[in-house]
Amino acid sequence: SAGYQKIHLDASMFLSDDEGDRTKPLADEIVARRAAALCSTAEKTWKALENGSPAPVYIIGTEVPIPGGAKEQEDGLEPTPASDAVQTGEITRNAFLKEGLSEAWERVCGLVVQPGVEFGDDQVFDFNTEKAFELSHSLDDIPNLVFEAHSTDYQTLSALSSMAEKHFCIQKVGPWLTFAWREALFALASIEDELVETEKASGLKQVMEEVMLENPKYWLKYYPGSDGEQLIKRKYSYSDRSRYYWPDKRLAAAVNQLFSNIRNQVLPATLLSQFMPNQYQAWRQGVLDLDPENLADFHVREVLKVYASACRSKGN
Repeated sequence: SAGYQKIHLDASMFLSDDEGDRTKPLADEIVARRAAALCSTAEKTWKALENGSPAPVYIIGTEVPIPGGAKEQEDGLEPTPASDAVQTGEITRNAFLKEGLSEAWERVCGLVVQPGVEFGDDQVFDFNTEKAFELSHSLDDIPNLVFEAHSTDYQTLSALSSMAEKHFCIQKVGPWLTFAWREALFALASIEDELVETEKASGLKQVMEEVMLENPKYWLKYYPGSDGEQLIKRKYSYSDRSRYYWPDKRLAAAVNQLFSNIRNQVLPATLLSQFMPNQYQAWRQGVLDLDPENLADFHVREVLKVYASACRSKGN
């Protein structure tokens, strides 16, 4: 009823009264049965709406990586076995049909799998076509179904394009976008340092550090290491746990002050070139102005353009 149209039916977590070894996944049959029950509720809710809302589409599968990336160094990642992907699809389909959801099953468009991509603090596991070959062909005979790949952040354009060509068509991205936003704001803070007196500057980097140290619950268990290593990770980790702190009032005020300070200055083109070379080129070409918020947004859009290009989208 809230208007969400793409719904991931993930019922893989143990309930409080579930029995069994909680270090192992729930049985596929239990997960599929609960996913079908969730779908049934969604279908009834959608059909009760009177505003002509489009029919929901569904994602199935439970092989979702840890949010925000791997916590520790890993030797490598193996894709989901093709047989497991096929089995998940078959078991879930049977559960849907048993629940009387044959029409809804036709709107199941994606199956979550691990294609062998992930990222950690300072490492990225790139898509390996050879390793994912068998998995990528497991959907060849299943119409209207593609893979949904999580943690595709920081993959190259060629890797994302290859994934799209091999049925990994739904590519989820999160920390890369907020990582780009943080990169852009830090670059603007460096410009501010050159233009604004210290006592009038936003102190963005220092404010972020203070806020994260005062409330470490969003980063502490993700960033092991010495004090110096944790300092670098808080600022620059691919996992970008700093993204949880932007709503903080002090940090939001620092961002606004940063934008205001730069808007009140004449921004030298050479400074823009030094700290934001891509934005400088876009400005020279007349496709970007010098408003600091637009300069930051541009950096985020550059990431989105990688995905648009990989998926053959022509949007802006």
